[in-house]
Amino acid sequence: MVVALIAAACAAPTAPAPAAQAPAAGESAPAAEQPLRIVHFVNGVLGDKSFFDSAQRGVQRVADEFGAQTKTIEAGIDPTGWEAALIDTAANEEFDILIVGTFQMVEYLERLAPQYPDKKFFLYDAPVNYEGEACAPNKCANVYSILYKQNEGSYLAGVYAAAMTTQDIEGMNPEAIIGSVGGQEIPVILDFMVGYEQGARDTNPDIQVIRQFAGSWNDPAKGKELAKAQYSQGADIVFQIAGGTGQGVFEAAAEDGRYAIGVDSDQALIIESANPEQAARILTSMMKNVDNSIYRGVKLHLEGTLPYGTAEALGIAEGGVGLARNKYYEAITPDEVKALVDEAERKILNGEIIVETAFQ
Repeated sequence: MVVALIAAACAAPTAPAPAAQAPAAGESAPAAEQPLRIVHFVNGVLGDKSFFDSAQRGVQRVADEFGAQTKTIEAGIDPTGWEAALIDTAANEEFDILIVGTFQMVEYLERLAPQYPDKKFFLYDAPVNYEGEACAPNKCANVYSILYKQNEGSYLAGVYAAAMTTQDIEGMNPEAIIGSVGGQEIPVILDFMVGYEQGARDTNPDIQVIRQFAGSWNDPAKGKELAKAQYSQGADIVFQIAGGTGQGVFEAAAEDGRYAIGVDSDQALIIESANPEQAARILTSMMKNVDNSIYRGVKLHLEGTLPYGTAEALGIAEGGVGLARNKYYEAITPDEVKALVDEAERKILNGEIIVETAFQ
């Protein structure tokens, strides 16, 4: 973080300055500084207990700590209406920063942002093409893109899953088989899986990883079906990378006495009050800290140091991703497995481990 340093000038002691005078009759008082106005446009709905909910926590934190005026617009799950809703939002909402997320919004934002050169835009989990034709009018110089090194955090999840799957723990079998369920077969989800599988292989070269895709972000029944199929094939841990669909993975884990790894948020803590049986089956979560990245971005914006016109990738070192080490993790994880995960994290930070990526 960049912190402005204000140097106080040295001077000889002087008499106290007179108190400020009230405005004379007919004069108006100086206008109070207007709070920052932020609109969060969700191309979906809140309540996924994962990705969009994490972003919303960041927006709420900005409101709480910086006094920003915030508004959230949920555009629904039908993608055919997203561009029109985004155009309407930009035209009719008062904002200083409009925040949107996911690769599905890139094309729309590239067309929109140059039309509002005096406004600022955040795009999380994808970059605009700053040199592309759509951005040409101003090279999208008013857009800040946030990327996440989900492959790094997922590497830790793979190390953890491979080490845990053969432990003598209730619900684990001796077979070295783990699984994953993705929402869609797209580069960002493949990036999770590449890191997960590399971490698992580096821990146990003989590990078998089952990889499947639900084709949806909002189909818990499909997530449950796929997880149960993987458990029946010998997997005892399934990494869900599927948004709302992944809630079905947790249902399957609880019903079958197996385990899951959550994604984007610390999902065990989020669901424990409503579904304690499911929470107890979530060993950890690979957190993509969208909330932290939005808070960080707004903080830098207020300080005047946010690099608009660029994309930044946030990994373990920047707090952009990480593994949840909550009470469930602490209770069930043997010390030797914790040490293995901690060592892998240190090696990523010092460059000994280079995590593979699905992006070229």
